[in-house]
Amino acid sequence: MLERRQMNNKRILTFVSWVFISFLLIVGCSQTTTTPNLSSTATPAVRTANLTVSAAASLKDAMDEIKPLYSKEKPNITLSYNFGSSGALQQQIEQGAGVDVFISAATKQIDALQKKGLLVDGTRKDLLKNQVVLIVPQNSTTGVTDFQSLTSPRIKKIALGEPKSVPAGQYAQQVLTSLKITDPVKSKAVYAKDVRQALNYVESGNADAGIVYLSDAKSTPKVKIVATASEKTHSPVVYPIAVLKSSKNVNAAKDFVEFLSGNEAKTVFEKQGFTVAGS
Repeated sequence: MLERRQMNNKRILTFVSWVFISFLLIVGCSQTTTTPNLSSTATPAVRTANLTVSAAASLKDAMDEIKPLYSKEKPNITLSYNFGSSGALQQQIEQGAGVDVFISAATKQIDALQKKGLLVDGTRKDLLKNQVVLIVPQNSTTGVTDFQSLTSPRIKKIALGEPKSVPAGQYAQQVLTSLKITDPVKSKAVYAKDVRQALNYVESGNADAGIVYLSDAKSTPKVKIVATASEKTHSPVVYPIAVLKSSKNVNAAKDFVEFLSGNEAKTVFEKQGFTVAGS
């Protein structure tokens, strides 16, 4: 009798152990199958980036207008602008400035960076075109009607970009050379650090005339255009753009370059007096 009772107890213990082990196995399988599902449905964090864009001074108004348009489409990207003469910006990049995107007002500066291997391969392209114009203060009474008028004794000061670093100054020099009026105009030249400073000299009346881009002249009612230089008198005014190898956010920089080639940016550029390359 005692022996039979012991056997029954042993069977009960065996059954209880089997039930407990089965329960553990079921719980373990449940956790194993549900864990991947939880991880697979997790939403990845939105990637943020800060982009530094070095751009020719003549682009300031257009780029300022484009900034909120891009921020609306890409709220996780912060844009910081650095405007100046293309030559000065080139030097900053060569000296190690942390720049993601560079937009020059001439091919010379970006050619130099490309030769030094500082551009991301395949990102360089021509973005915009511009025109070279002669301007005078809106209330001018000097009688300037064309570039030849700059030789008149009534014209005392002519605002030009510094040719060594400012593309607008280089184009202006080409125009004056082509028209064979360099010598009589040279003594009247007031050189500016960038094209916007040249514009300011004319706006304020500190210069009787100035040679700038069409986009600059259209940015203010304080000056008027009296002549547009023939394209035969100067090199094509082209604005190339590229992503720099110094960029820590190459993909975001590429995306911004593409945005600048899109319809929204094109509308802004054309309103500001630029021509979109290829259009």
